[in-house]
This record gives sequence, C-alpha cells and structure tokens, in this order.
Amino acid sequence: MKRYLPVLFAAISVASCNSDKNKPDAYGTFEATEVMVSSQATGQIMMFKVEEGQVLDSGSVVGYIDTTDLCLKRKQSIETRDATASRKDDVASQIAVQEQGRENAMVDKHRIENLLKDGAATQKQMDDVHASLNLIDKQIASLKIQFGGIASQVSSITQQIAQLSESINRSKIINPIKGTVLTKYAEKDEVATYGKPLYKIADLTEINLRAYVGGSQLPYIKLGAVIDVAYDKDEKTNTTVQGIVSWISPSAEFTPKTIQTKEERVNLVYAVKIRVKNDGSMKIGMPGEIRFMNPSNQKP
Repeated sequence: MKRYLPVLFAAISVASCNSDKNKPDAYGTFEATEVMVSSQATGQIMMFKVEEGQVLDSGSVVGYIDTTDLCLKRKQSIETRDATASRKDDVASQIAVQEQGRENAMVDKHRIENLLKDGAATQKQMDDVHASLNLIDKQIASLKIQFGGIASQVSSITQQIAQLSESINRSKIINPIKGTVLTKYAEKDEVATYGKPLYKIADLTEINLRAYVGGSQLPYIKLGAVIDVAYDKDEKTNTTVQGIVSWISPSAEFTPKTIQTKEERVNLVYAVKIRVKNDGSMKIGMPGEIRFMNPSNQKP
C-alpha cells in the first residue's frame, strides 16, 4: 500500500495544478452601450414603429408626434411675414418718390441760384427751395426708419418660422444608432412630453465584458491587449472567444457584490472592459470570465 502513496500524491498534485491553471483570472458581466431615445416634442404620438428585439438602422424615422398646432402656427407666421414684407415694399416706393422729389428740388435750387445772380429771382424763392429740401430730407429719414423697423420685423418673423420648422422636424422620432431595441416605454396614441423616454437601444454586434481585477493583476493587462473571454455554453462547458481590452479604470473601487468569495469582496479592485465581437450568443447581464495570465497569452 505504501508504494502507491507517492503516485496518489502526484495525481492529487497534478489535479490541483490543473485546477489552478484552469481557474479564471477575473469575473464580470457583459454589458453594452445603451442609448435612451427620448421625445424632443410634446404631443400625441401619431406613429411609432418600434418593437423590442427589433433591429433599427441609424437615421431611420420610426415615428412622429402630432404637429398640427405647429403647422398652423407656421402658416400664420408665414402670412404675417408676407404681409409685413409688403409694407416694406410700400415704404421703399415712398422713399423712391421722395428721393425723386428731392432731385427735382435740387434742379429748382440750381436754377434759382443762377437767376438770383442775374437779379431775376428773389431771396424768398431761394428760402422756399431750401425749406422744401429740408422737408423732403426729413420725410426720407422718417421713411427709412420705418423701412428699417419693418425689415427687423420681417427678420424676426422669419426666425420664428425657422424655429417652428425645426420644432416640426424634431417631432419626427429618428433612430440615432444602428442597434437592437432593448426596452420600449411608449405606445402609439399616447401623449409624449419633451424628454420622455420612448425606447432604449444598443448596438449588440460588439459587447463589453466588465470585469474586476486586483492591483497585483494589473501588470498582466494593458489597453489593446488581446485576451481570452469565456462564457457559459452549457452546464459543464464554456465558449471561449478573444476580446480586446478597451478600458481600464484609473482608480480602484470596492469589489461589487456579484463577486462571490468574501476574500475578493473585501479587496479594492480595478474595473476593466473587454470588447468582444458578438454573434448573438452573448447577452447583456450574462456572466463571463477572462484569462490573461495563462501561458498562451502575452505577459508584460
């Protein structure tokens, strides 16, 4: 019996080594960059073609909010602008008439000046011409002030029309990124308010494993490094893929409660993100594990 003891101890030692070798270096959960799409207008949702699990393209119009009131206001503003602009044209015509009258008065002034030199005109005639020119200048100045005020009104109304047009455009619900709808918060015919969440979407073609490593492990993991990421395939086996380290927390934090052992829970750790191509097998919230200290991976 004694001769078998060394063999037994060797087997136990090898099994222990293999167990340590296969033990993951860190654990975490998969997550994705989620985008909350909110309403940019207030009103009844007239159309909303969004379903959970649906894949949407970036820039696609998935719905719109009632714009009846905005369209009526814009139409009214356009009519007001056009009416105001017509007043500007009338004032411009009056200015042109007064300027022509001033040119005629200047001709009379030069003629009277020549006659006055010859003694064929009186000083009163010259004074009357000067008075007429002064009156015309004041009228032209007054009309130009009116013209400037009307032009300012037209510009202000034009800006209001642009704002209303922008509000109408914002009534369209435009999907911001290509991705999968995770959660739907609104339905057609409901009343949306500005900032109300409508749905949440994320690009699941690439997914991140957020894991936590201790300070002693940091030298083995660097930005851009390619490391092994494993997740459950079934009850006994894992699927292993390669991922790229995309982020390392600059500061330490307490280990989250998802880490099971007490020894790990009381330690400070660093959060890291590993970006992985997703074929649809990995889901948000699914647990995963990483191995970066294995001989097959590059050491510092």
